Amino acid sequence: MTLLKPAAAQTAVPVAQPVRRIRVAGVFLLTIAAVVVLAGVHLTQGTSSIGAGDLLRLAIGQGTDDAASVLVASRLPRLLAGALVGVALGVAGAGLQSLARNPLASPDTLGVNAGAYLAVVVFAAFGISLPTLPAGGVAFLGGLAAAVLVLALSAGGTSGPTRLILAGSAIAMALAGFTTLLLVLYQEETVGTFAWGSGSLVQTDLDAVTQMAPIVALGIIAAILLAPKLDILALGDDTASVLGVNVRRTRMVITLVTVMLSAAAVTVAGPVGFVGLVAPVIVRLIAPLVPGLMRHRVLLPLSGLAGVIVVLGADVVLRLALGGKAGVEIPTGIVTMLVGAIVLVWLARRYRDSGPSRTASGSTRGRLRSRRTFVIVAGVLVVLVIGAAIVAMLAGDAWLRTGDITNWVSGRSGRAITFVLDQRFPRVVSALLCGAALAIAGATVQAVCRNPLAEPGILGITGGAGVGALLTLILAPAAGVWLLSGSAAVAALATFALVYAISWRGGLSSDRLVLIGVGVSAAATAVITFLIVYSDPWNVAMAMTWLSGSTYGRTLPQVVPVAIALVVLTPFLVHARRELDLLSLDDDVPRILGVRLERTRLFALLCSALLTAAAVSAIGVLGFVGLVAPHAARALVGGKHARVLPVAALLGAALVSFADSIGRTVIAPAQIPAGLVTSMIGAPYFVYLLWRTRRAS
Repeated sequence: MTLLKPAAAQTAVPVAQPVRRIRVAGVFLLTIAAVVVLAGVHLTQGTSSIGAGDLLRLAIGQGTDDAASVLVASRLPRLLAGALVGVALGVAGAGLQSLARNPLASPDTLGVNAGAYLAVVVFAAFGISLPTLPAGGVAFLGGLAAAVLVLALSAGGTSGPTRLILAGSAIAMALAGFTTLLLVLYQEETVGTFAWGSGSLVQTDLDAVTQMAPIVALGIIAAILLAPKLDILALGDDTASVLGVNVRRTRMVITLVTVMLSAAAVTVAGPVGFVGLVAPVIVRLIAPLVPGLMRHRVLLPLSGLAGVIVVLGADVVLRLALGGKAGVEIPTGIVTMLVGAIVLVWLARRYRDSGPSRTASGSTRGRLRSRRTFVIVAGVLVVLVIGAAIVAMLAGDAWLRTGDITNWVSGRSGRAITFVLDQRFPRVVSALLCGAALAIAGATVQAVCRNPLAEPGILGITGGAGVGALLTLILAPAAGVWLLSGSAAVAALATFALVYAISWRGGLSSDRLVLIGVGVSAAATAVITFLIVYSDPWNVAMAMTWLSGSTYGRTLPQVVPVAIALVVLTPFLVHARRELDLLSLDDDVPRILGVRLERTRLFALLCSALLTAAAVSAIGVLGFVGLVAPHAARALVGGKHARVLPVAALLGAALVSFADSIGRTVIAPAQIPAGLVTSMIGAPYFVYLLWRTRRAS
């Protein structure tokens, strides 16, 4: 039995099995023993020299005052925070997976953590300091809004794991964009929240733990009371209704309970990534050995204990590997996110369900338009791109006139105007070229994956390029543009090769490719956060600006790799336009017509990776362009790639150029990275896109 079959198939048999009480009790005892051992090791770690011997003497009444102070003020709060977060997220993850009937559902993949984090940062940015309980209420509302949106867009998670993951990841990415914008604009008010945003167990007292503990206890009790209904719900909505379960009310209540648990965890330690995904998976792994373990009255509390093991284990490993001081600076959530990404990849490797996204989708083909329409659209977009370039040259902290540009071109402008336009010209060129490159890469990825919601970033290519470029900046701060671009390209290609190799299992499944790409992308995000915090925790703002996609300070030599990539790779993709058309249909038609499927697919994805790497190395990590521009192009001129590729390139160039102009004008002299503006533009469109394709799923 695969873990990714529909839930009715997954859980009906285990639920019907009798509970082996002795075996179940044995599992609980072993799990509790593991928690106790981990807690004991956890208490011995820290920045002070207080060791196990000091704590043992303290336990028998012979300890020193220093040992007691360290235990009460530092180590005990951190231990209890880890235990509270682990049990809350473990139960919440198990509940959400049962609710969505999808083992890939979790507070992270449903955007709950991102929504709760954004809500907390909004209040912090505007200088509103909330006590713990009101902060938990704010996090609850933010997480609830995100979860409801993702579940609505993915038909409650029953439309398949790919759509659920894509919807959750994209919504989380959009919310993260807004959060980063606030962190960049309100640096003083939100100082320290960057590391906290990755899940930090650092506590100065027991205040947050003691206030959130009753809420977590209440949520766990409510979840266990709902356990019998969840058992019946696993048999299917129709069966549950026949057996007297109010399906809608049960779904609503379990959503509120799981979001409340997730919000409590975020309030205590920030969004600790993927614990809600990993903990229930651990229980499911041992379920075949212990009949009855999948009963929700057993599954929910055992998942909570598994969550405690994951969080405390990650914290112990972090401090064992890097020392007690690093345990203060580096969020524990980075380790849990890495572990969760590995589990997500492992689950995706077991993926066999074809699901709705593997069928040919009208959203990836688009309605056929006439040649006249294509010519008109292309002509209008060329004018739009020229207009965007002119506006970008004029806009900024000081608005110029078109006559200034004319004088600058002819070499007759004054010194001040010449200086300003010399600074703006490379930025305009980089925005136009990078927008075009990302749009072409996105159109290609969507055709190969046959999924209108895919983009290079979701396949992990953008994250890999970001890791390579950031690593180069840390190791060689004075690195030239070619070294920076080269390292980003190598890292992007290595990431792509990794995703492609792992996805291969007797052939390449498009859905499996996307799911593994999401997992690798999450791992890359964790590595990027680790590099920033570990190398220079005081330089977070600069790193975030680069990771948000900014044209600030760009020079013409930095744009050259993008221009070369466009000139060299675009003709190849245009030449392969017919194969891209066929790939966007299904796997059978290209084979029947003589297309060498795997070679063509690999070639197309390779071109996308190179284009993305060149763009990321030039202006940083820029999201949503590769997602939005190709879909808009198909809506305008139909699904033929001979038309989609040039129209998408023009749309991408215009979008990034306008975003850059807005970003350096609206709050001048301060600036908003172009990537954050594209996120704000792309997020509403993406929600509309998901909602429109919901019926097709």
